[in-house]
Amino acid sequence: MQVETLILGAGAAGMMCAAHTGPGTLVVDHARAPGEKIRISGGGRCNFTNLGVEPGCFLSGNPHFAKSALARYTQWDFLDLVGRHGIAWHEKTLGQLFCDGKATQIVAMLMREMEAAGAELWLGTSLTELSHDGERFVARLTREGAPREVSARNLVLATGGKSIPKMGATGLAYDIATQFGLAIVPTRAGLVPFTFPEGRFAALSGLSLPVRASADGASFDEAMLFTHRGLSGPAMLQVSSYWREGEPILVDLSPARDLAEALRDARATAGRRALSTVLGQWLPSKLLTHLGETFGLSGNLADLPDRRLLALADALHGWELRPQGTEGWRTAEVTLGGIDTAELSSKTFEARALPGLFAIGEAVDVTGWLGGYNFQWAWSSGVACGRAIAARRGGT
Repeated sequence: MQVETLILGAGAAGMMCAAHTGPGTLVVDHARAPGEKIRISGGGRCNFTNLGVEPGCFLSGNPHFAKSALARYTQWDFLDLVGRHGIAWHEKTLGQLFCDGKATQIVAMLMREMEAAGAELWLGTSLTELSHDGERFVARLTREGAPREVSARNLVLATGGKSIPKMGATGLAYDIATQFGLAIVPTRAGLVPFTFPEGRFAALSGLSLPVRASADGASFDEAMLFTHRGLSGPAMLQVSSYWREGEPILVDLSPARDLAEALRDARATAGRRALSTVLGQWLPSKLLTHLGETFGLSGNLADLPDRRLLALADALHGWELRPQGTEGWRTAEVTLGGIDTAELSSKTFEARALPGLFAIGEAVDVTGWLGGYNFQWAWSSGVACGRAIAARRGGT
């Protein structure tokens, strides 16, 4: 079977690309249903983009690479598409947009767009061998137990990264890229909870509070959640993408309040009150009990000089923690690293060394923040690639 374009992966990027490549496109995926990560995202409502998307919200070895695609297909463009399909949505927090209904609405929308573009979809299909004969890619596939061979002028790697292996994630895109001589930026788990020595936060498990978390110069004001294994919540997931093994993370436990000033004011008006009682107005009592011995939260305010109050406030605004590690690929929402952007055109996503080979979405060394940014990268990179392929054959 001959096709113009073979897209490996029926996820967000692959389906979006197929909706723009034009006729003669075949999308294959080993899963039994398309868009599985879309379906489970956002608690089943899909955080499909963010109002605040901009290049600075993405990590990459080349911070400029994402600019072109993000500028040519924006969050507003995707919102227009969602609107044309009658999908109701709402902003939850920090610009994060979700479906009012189910995430499957986004999958169905992409399926309709693909069908309108004339793309064909093969599910339950695995790749067994791939080669290039000098002009075309030749893929040997197994579809529902039967061998198939597909020849394609263009091959698009849209199989994602290694995150959430229980959904079928593998490093296939990296293996293929390596096969054809493309460099890979070492991969690691991103947007993932931290682990600490067993029992470190067991007594606090389930407790959540707003914090400012920082790692390697990046800071995020969001919620932190204590778990039996360590720390999670949006703030921790965000900084996990910047954290490196062995390095500390800093947690400001009261980002909205100057604790030194607040404690001095409290001492002036109620100096006989216990320090822990006053702090309990702003921080959870369970947390204060946990921190009591470490930070010395005993005594009355009247007995504490300014230097002690300042030191205590500094400690609470800059709690230094050293994670043992992270939960890894099992719970990571994204993959950091991937196919080196130096190998690809930022306008077309075509490999410089092998015309006809493209890579998009999470397979590429571009990773967004938590909150819809990675879906927007899938939409933007998919559209850029699809339009480039269509333009090459005189499509639109």
